[in-house]
Amino acid sequence: QVQLVESGGGLVQAGGSLRLSCAASGRTVRNYEMGWLRQAPGKEREFVAVINWSGGGVYYADSVKGRFTISRDNVKNTVYLQMNNLKPEDTAVYYCAADSRTALRMGRPGYWGQGTQVTVSS
Repeated sequence: QVQLVESGGGLVQAGGSLRLSCAASGRTVRNYEMGWLRQAPGKEREFVAVINWSGGGVYYADSVKGRFTISRDNVKNTVYLQMNNLKPEDTAVYYCAADSRTALRMGRPGYWGQGTQVTVSS
């Protein structure tokens, strides 16, 4: 079993920054790659970023490349998403997720958290 708890969402103006955190727990959590997905109103859930527990294998969706940074703290079992230069189109519920890289990039992970709302005003 894997448990994921996100925090750090909120309301920010365009051009601003937010940092999301994901506390991961469970005996098998280190078996999976970790990622962030998001879902905007009326849209399907989409892949944002992925990282493995060794800190490598970082990959981003084109829409966030150069603005978002995924990282992890192995001591705290926490994954972060630093979001800079936010745009109104980044508005969505952001989910921390765990599974294979393929499942994460397809937006169909086996494990995900409850989500945290990010709203970017213009």
